[in-house]
Amino acid sequence: MEEYAYILDYLPHGHPESRKFRKEPIAYGVGDSEFKLFELLPKPNAALIVGDRVYIGKEMDKRDAILHVKRRVSYNELTSAAQSELPYVIEEIVRQNEERFIKFFNESIPITTKFHMLELLPGLGKKTMWCIIDERKKEPFKSFEDLKERVPTLYHPEKLIVDRIMKEITEPKEKYHIFVAK
Repeated sequence: MEEYAYILDYLPHGHPESRKFRKEPIAYGVGDSEFKLFELLPKPNAALIVGDRVYIGKEMDKRDAILHVKRRVSYNELTSAAQSELPYVIEEIVRQNEERFIKFFNESIPITTKFHMLELLPGLGKKTMWCIIDERKKEPFKSFEDLKERVPTLYHPEKLIVDRIMKEITEPKEKYHIFVAK
């Protein structure tokens, strides 16, 4: 269950393709824990900015900007502005939750006898995967910096995570979901 979401796009006069007589303001957001995409109904006087973190949980008294979650949407239902903003917002979420994603590098396991979870990260090959596994046996990774220092072939581990999350969001038929809720 998502408690918070980051605003991807805010349309104060409603969606331009909406055929309703009275258009209502709409915002698009991405959840910060399961990366679900939402269409949100903002409160009447809410001033939302792209990148804002807003509460969307069940406690109504905590909701200062969002009236309610209208519905969950797919990547293709987002506005083009929201689609272009999504990788940057996800990168910010990954940086804010570094500990969670370092835990993935420390605790990932084989999926089958010949396929490891680390191999699901775009651009990460077998050599780098084995280097990560060998290094984490010595001592768990503490941060992205620690990971980069100890695994010389890994330049931007946070970008690999962002690329994987984007793949899971943009390709709904993806077999393995590590970070994004189905």
